[in-house]
Amino acid sequence: MPLTLADFDYDLPSHLIAQEPLVERTASRLLVVDGPRLEDRHFADLPQLLRPGDLLVFNDSRVLHARLHGIKDTGGRIEVLIERLVGRHEALAQIRASHAPWPGSRLLLEGVIEVEVMARQDEFFLLRFAGAEDALDLLERHGKLPLPPYIQRPAEDADEARYQTVFARHRGSVAAPTAGLHFDEALLQALRDKGVDFAWLTLHVGAGTFQPVRVDDLSHHRMHRERYEVPEQTVAALAAARARGGRVVAVGSTSLRALEAAAQGGEIMAGAGEPDLFILPGHRFRTADALLSNFHLPRSTLLMLVSAFGGLEPLRHAYAHAVAREYRFFSYGDAMLVTRRDEA
Repeated sequence: MPLTLADFDYDLPSHLIAQEPLVERTASRLLVVDGPRLEDRHFADLPQLLRPGDLLVFNDSRVLHARLHGIKDTGGRIEVLIERLVGRHEALAQIRASHAPWPGSRLLLEGVIEVEVMARQDEFFLLRFAGAEDALDLLERHGKLPLPPYIQRPAEDADEARYQTVFARHRGSVAAPTAGLHFDEALLQALRDKGVDFAWLTLHVGAGTFQPVRVDDLSHHRMHRERYEVPEQTVAALAAARARGGRVVAVGSTSLRALEAAAQGGEIMAGAGEPDLFILPGHRFRTADALLSNFHLPRSTLLMLVSAFGGLEPLRHAYAHAVAREYRFFSYGDAMLVTRRDEA
């Protein structure tokens, strides 16, 4: 029977949506999921759950100051959320306004950034930033950190650090790769001491990650695109882990999606791209043996990906368990360690 949107729904009490990070990054709970077997642990236990020779693959993307407020040339107020940069002076963005701006109209953002609306592309607008300065630098100086829509408060000074991973390097995301938020330097060192190896890739998370799936027949859903890069060193690290019998553990659904996109030809290849890969149960995973992931929104493409990886029924059981045990959900919430379950 074809999968529908209802197959990825669950009831979540609103009080389980984490609104603040815990004081310590590693203080989160960790639900270990291996098929039908569940185990309640803590994220700080991760060195005990991994083995020497295992490989963790991290997404080192850094969150932009992608939220801006301003006015249209007609005087109307607007809110702009950058989706992704497409050049030194151009970006795709979502715009909230009482009346959408027309191509050719001009915007003044944060009182200082002049922008022209070049075109509309589905739900996004193509914007061109005036002047010689890179749009990336303008955003970092004048924009605001974009917390997810389910966090019901404005970004605070503490979020500048806590809504970034400690290893964030390459600017480009508008949402954090949240599984990586649980790591601090002490835990990373404990994993090194255990003999766990690290590898890096970059996938710039777009605002499309929060867009709801709007079709009941999932075969009709069009996946949003996000730019990724998998370097040669990471491909070599995966091969070395396999050769020594280690497990490859993707840190976050973004890392897993980038790895699978890079392996669509059958073997993982170094390179970059903007895939529209939509992963559902039945997908044959080629790259990772386990996945570290936060809990994802009902009916979301991220929940579909994790369900494809760990098995639809095991993940339904795991989410029901997490709700019953009052785990904390979404970006500032708790995490799961999911073993891949290959299903016929």
